[in-house]
Amino acid sequence: MPQLMTVEELAEYLRVTKRTVYRLLKKRNIPAVKVGHKWRFDKTTIDNWLHPEVETEKIRILVIDDDPVIGLLFKEALEESGHTIVTASTSTEGLEYVEQLGFDLIFLDLKMPKMDGAEVFRRIKNIKPGIPVTIITGYPDSEMMDRALAQGPFSVMKKPFGTSDIIASIKLVMQKKES
Repeated sequence: MPQLMTVEELAEYLRVTKRTVYRLLKKRNIPAVKVGHKWRFDKTTIDNWLHPEVETEKIRILVIDDDPVIGLLFKEALEESGHTIVTASTSTEGLEYVEQLGFDLIFLDLKMPKMDGAEVFRRIKNIKPGIPVTIITGYPDSEMMDRALAQGPFSVMKKPFGTSDIIASIKLVMQKKES
């Protein structure tokens, strides 16, 4: 059974103020669940968040998203760990990177101007059939998602998300790749 902590207990556990905990919650930078109208924190999840497993393999990640804040979020979350993050703000730019550079993983926004993520995903699969792709979307039940699903398997990360979601998604994809 998980050991859930309150905001006050977490602040004491982390040796920070409650205000700092609320700031982390607002930025979605800390793993939390809402029980009723109150935030709760699983101690094991917090410990893993504080001390992520040391990853020996550093990977190259492409982020294709027209929102520059998303690319910045990925860079801030992952570059410190030694991963290489390349961002593309258009579908065309993203496809050029896929053709020219080698990546271990691609994060792709589903709703993009001019060429949507479903079409970009189809083209990526033609260029590099084995590369793992994670679709980023706020529209998981859309026609675009159905078109993407027709192209083959991928992971999904629902918007909004934070640093802990990015790290968890990468770990999951890399575990699948190793097995």
